[in-house]
Amino acid sequence: MKNNVKSIGELVKALPPEAQEEVRSLVTVLSRKKIKKMPGKMEFRWAGALKDLRDKYTSVELQHKILEWRIGEK
Repeated sequence: MKNNVKSIGELVKALPPEAQEEVRSLVTVLSRKKIKKMPGKMEFRWAGALKDLRDKYTSVELQHKILEWRIGEK
């Protein structure tokens, strides 16, 4: 029994040049997405950065304060 499924290369070759260029662009975008994955282990250099505020705010109050600061930056 012969397999009638065409390879991606065969399908692309059958397309007109404009469509082949579109496929090329799409493949480029998809390959860049794969490359952008974060390599390695996450670093927590920010840990403890707000420790001077621990006596001033509870953790919940601090979360609300941070949200206010973020909204204010826009």
